Amino acid sequence: MTVAVVGGGISGLVVAWRLRSRGRAAVVLETSTRLGGAVGTRQHQGFLLETGPNSFLDREPATRELASALKLEDRIRAADPAAKRRYVYTRGRLRSVPASPPAFLGSDILPLGAKLRVMGELFSGRVAAGVDESLADFGRRHLGRTATRVLLDAVQTGIFAGDVERLSVGATFPQLVKLEREHRSLILGAIRAQRAQRKALPAGGTPAPKLSGALSTFEGGLGTLIDTLGTSLGDAVRVGATVEGLTRVDGGWRLAVSEQGRRAELDASEVVLAAPAYVTQGLLHPLDAELAARVGGIEYAPIAVVHLGFDAGTTPAPDGFGFLVPPTEGRRLLGSIHASTVFPFRVEAGRVLYTCMVGGAKRPDLVGLDEPALVALAREELKALAGVTATPSLTQVYRWPRGIPQYTVGHLERMAAVDQGLGRWPGLHLAGNAYKGVGLNDCIRNGLQLADALLAASPRG
Repeated sequence: MTVAVVGGGISGLVVAWRLRSRGRAAVVLETSTRLGGAVGTRQHQGFLLETGPNSFLDREPATRELASALKLEDRIRAADPAAKRRYVYTRGRLRSVPASPPAFLGSDILPLGAKLRVMGELFSGRVAAGVDESLADFGRRHLGRTATRVLLDAVQTGIFAGDVERLSVGATFPQLVKLEREHRSLILGAIRAQRAQRKALPAGGTPAPKLSGALSTFEGGLGTLIDTLGTSLGDAVRVGATVEGLTRVDGGWRLAVSEQGRRAELDASEVVLAAPAYVTQGLLHPLDAELAARVGGIEYAPIAVVHLGFDAGTTPAPDGFGFLVPPTEGRRLLGSIHASTVFPFRVEAGRVLYTCMVGGAKRPDLVGLDEPALVALAREELKALAGVTATPSLTQVYRWPRGIPQYTVGHLERMAAVDQGLGRWPGLHLAGNAYKGVGLNDCIRNGLQLADALLAASPRG
């Protein structure tokens, strides 16, 4: 019997692709008319625009494995070297983020007293076992108040657009918790990890894996991955198909599906709910109100992506990857990616493209502005923060009222309870960025792992 995958975002597509590539029947049911969820690429007036995520770090073996299997490995494009520098808007202007400890000591990213407090991190202690700290509390213990407010909050803004006081450090940055647990000090842990990595290198002194670690995308944008997965799955994908109900039956599950105005039933041996958590909650509630409530309790931060494109010669090409704005600055922009600097192939020669982010957990009201108001906001903020005064030839807005899942304090406990609750419903599984990683790499890795677990449980399909 088939595996029904509810949701045609990157997670659902990866699960279904892996199953079918290993001989297991699977079908993807996507309620909208397109695949990919927030991940997508559009061409407008000579600009290549991302609807949501802009890139991924080429450090995840699962992503490379998927790209290789789809014959996309040769189409991975690393960011231009000119994009290495990053900026944070603090104390009234953009300041370069130092790339090394010596550069940090000589930089103006923080006042002298705050830099000395960061160096005092060497003497930090561990939190009590089992405590789920907020990212802010963790940062203040290790780095001090100013560095947490300026640097750590800016970093999380670029990933979660969240509230640093509410996000769980264990759920959002588990590697930091691991460093503390194993080494007490984050600085000592990082130094020891670098030493261990150098010792692990082969005799030639170069790492064996092909992973570059670079910020990357695909030729043609991230939509290339979505389009290739969709083509590979073929008629196993059904768009415009809304799952309205889920019932446990002998030997599996029965799904009530509305498709092109017709209602039908689909029987499946396994069901993977790869829709957003708030959609999954509605499907779970008739089955298990407690489980549905836990899943539905996952919050989302709204995001508006505002692209501003400029003709050649109208404004200088910006330096570096882009900039982030810590919420403490009180600005209306979360940050901006210098998209044409990072991936020059995304614009025609000489053109400039800024991708601005608005909203987040701290300013959800801004995402409700109409498109002209969002464009005006982005232009005003770019002028104030980065000195961009030219008039754009292209403006494009993509709005996500429930954009980025928020892993707030208690998220790990919530997920443990969700996993336990799923144990009451054999053959029912969850996938997606609401649970165990919000990034593209996380979704691909977790999707492949889930598919492999399903294959292992039923090796002959």
